Amino acid sequence: MGVNQELPVCKAKDLTIRKEQQAWLIESLWGDAAVGIIGGAPKCCKSWLGLDMAISVASGTPCLGKFKIPSQGKVLIFLAEDAAHNVRARIESICLHRHLNINDLDLYVITASTMRIDLEADQRMLTKTIDFMRPRLLVLDPLVRLHRLDENSASDISKLLGFLRGLQRSFATAIVLVHHASKKHRAQPGQALRGSSDLHAFGDSNAYLARKKNNLVLTMEHRAAKPPEPMELQLLSNPEGGETHLELTACSLNEVTSLNDRVTTWLETHRKQSFTRSALRKQLKVNNQRLGIALAELEEQGVAVRSTKGWSSAESGKREPIQSEEIITEQCSPKQQELPFL
Repeated sequence: MGVNQELPVCKAKDLTIRKEQQAWLIESLWGDAAVGIIGGAPKCCKSWLGLDMAISVASGTPCLGKFKIPSQGKVLIFLAEDAAHNVRARIESICLHRHLNINDLDLYVITASTMRIDLEADQRMLTKTIDFMRPRLLVLDPLVRLHRLDENSASDISKLLGFLRGLQRSFATAIVLVHHASKKHRAQPGQALRGSSDLHAFGDSNAYLARKKNNLVLTMEHRAAKPPEPMELQLLSNPEGGETHLELTACSLNEVTSLNDRVTTWLETHRKQSFTRSALRKQLKVNNQRLGIALAELEEQGVAVRSTKGWSSAESGKREPIQSEEIITEQCSPKQQELPFL
């Protein structure tokens, strides 16, 4: 290669067009070929979530029993802190709950006793393995056992993450890193990740788990898509049946349903009534910004109409035109328990 070799360039109009706004590996939870982190304090079930995602992609069954897998595929995992028999026991436990046969799973486990992705020799072996297997998803758990670098050094961590980003780009493989976070409260969950801030910036999709009394709160973030609202999970176990798995609480199952559908259903069910925005917020347990976007979209579609009395279904008849941006009439039923908004 000559010293004057130029970098490849093209005009903006010649760039590849992606028709869909966001392609998903796991709908709403993880982007297709996305890299990112499952973060949280110790004992927050990060490994259980990583395995749930892996088994979902390998089997094509919904993650956490709710989030669809558009296209199943091969999955490769490395759990550095678990003995092989414990890894199998966890996988079989989730399979038992899902009514899956472990023999049918397109799921593969790296059985090396150690793997150091800060070493060139191990990087070459991992690259060859991925090139041979071409998994749709690679799960590495936990990051702290995969290197001996200074996690607070931006220079060291950026090289490590650069290697993983290179794998993702070369093989279109989604990568999930399981990583610890401190117990200190931060404005954004990603800011609590241990080590360099490059770890937070690295993710196309990130998942954060935190304890809330007897439950866990799962908070998602995406680089190129709007994340779902934080949701509550439980780690459930049946000692007799051997089923241990993560599951969305009943309240959170309601939350992950399309907000536009929930608003439409509510207004159609109560066609003879009008509801202020504040009343709808209390009924649907949703934050104000998301509700405002949903109402604007439904109004544009002709599904919902706004009057001086509030919002109602378009099917309930023509309403008086609104005279002001402010609707102060309050209509709501007794307050129900709300999920936290993080």
